[in-house]
Amino acid sequence: MRMRISSERIEEVVVRAVFQDGLDELASKLNERELFTGKAQASYAMLDQEGHGTIYYGLGKESDLTPYLILKLFVQLAKLLDKLAIHRVHLELPEVIGKDEAKLSQAILGLQLAAYRFDTYKSKPENKQTELEISLEVEAPIEETANLAAGVFTARDLVNRRPNDLYPASLAAHVRQLFANSQVEVEILEKSEIEALGMEAFLAVNQGSDHEPRFIVMKYLPKADEQPIALVGKGVTYDSGGYAIKPASSMKAMHSDMAGAAAVVGAMEAISSNQLPCNVIGVIAATENLIDGKAFKNGDIVGSMKGSTIEVNNTDAEGRLTLADALYYAATKLEPRAIVDLATLTGAAIAAVSGKCTAMIASDDSLAQAVLQASEAAAEPTQRLLAFPSHYEQIKGTYADLDNSPAGGGGCITAGVFLEHFTEDLPWVHLDIAGPSYNGTGYDYLPKGASGTGVMTLYHWIKSQK
Repeated sequence: MRMRISSERIEEVVVRAVFQDGLDELASKLNERELFTGKAQASYAMLDQEGHGTIYYGLGKESDLTPYLILKLFVQLAKLLDKLAIHRVHLELPEVIGKDEAKLSQAILGLQLAAYRFDTYKSKPENKQTELEISLEVEAPIEETANLAAGVFTARDLVNRRPNDLYPASLAAHVRQLFANSQVEVEILEKSEIEALGMEAFLAVNQGSDHEPRFIVMKYLPKADEQPIALVGKGVTYDSGGYAIKPASSMKAMHSDMAGAAAVVGAMEAISSNQLPCNVIGVIAATENLIDGKAFKNGDIVGSMKGSTIEVNNTDAEGRLTLADALYYAATKLEPRAIVDLATLTGAAIAAVSGKCTAMIASDDSLAQAVLQASEAAAEPTQRLLAFPSHYEQIKGTYADLDNSPAGGGGCITAGVFLEHFTEDLPWVHLDIAGPSYNGTGYDYLPKGASGTGVMTLYHWIKSQK
């Protein structure tokens, strides 16, 4: 489905979005006849033989309205219209949405997000490309939300691509092509340059792959003499688990293990397209984690760009090794004022906060609160987990400085404090998106497959920066 939103009124079909506790006279009569309640996603169509007329669409109770519910309601409205084969409508919104910039933006974004399809590998795509045109009487930030939706779609597309198609070099090529005619400067380091930087932890993960690693840096610097914000994304384009090999059922979706990197790419696209006045640099350490005679092993001890040594007690805890060098690079080479990283890092995050929520570990309370507020505005549920001194003790190694997979539980938190070791005391937030980044069914406003989780949170947070 392609989406077009305009201010030129469409007369054929009018969609009236109404609250359950704010029904107009006709909707009240329909409610009395039990034809339309106004509950969230309830609908009733009154169309003539030509398909013209009025459709009522329920928004639920006004007091229940949240950014998450708005996004869900308007994604589902667009899908309803597509299902009914209605392609041109005028949308009437209640004042509480139409005259509130944040709520209106979220509603428009929902309509735009509903247009996502991924049929790249279909010889005969199942979903025909229909067009939905919607007119509004209110001024709407259509271009801004369209650019944000495009960033989400980019992230979804990258995650949905399969590992024989997307590997470190091709990911780097996608990034270079995406930003070819933009304000984003792209630098791509190849293996020899990565070796020169001493990124031994990152390189250890790559040892078993025929595809050489790439280190990708994206710089958007619209303001002179301002410290940037660094966004770091885990970029493991396929994770077999290494010698701590995953079962087939767990491995089949491991093309999604670069969802953190995809979120950073998508966020950089949205931030630069909307010309947000904030310096931002995105960083990705891209590799595969595979097995051959050269692959790193459980029990190895490896170095890092920082110089800290690491006991590899689990080759399937590889993401933190790649991020260790990426975070240290960001902290020491980019001189940022804050760092946020995103990673499909641990199954423990799903156990802790569920598969529909992002887990947060943070070193700075004010930064954590700002990112949490952004996640709420973005409709990307996030829960902060607190680290205690015992967690820092857990990650200490026996024969090296650090243990990449310590015993004792709290795996989501210990993974986070492991990463913190490489942030050089800068304000830092870690977002473990292992749960919501990819799903097998689709739910609420999210499609089956890649969700693009993190793009909207990063965008809202960067937009809030002064």
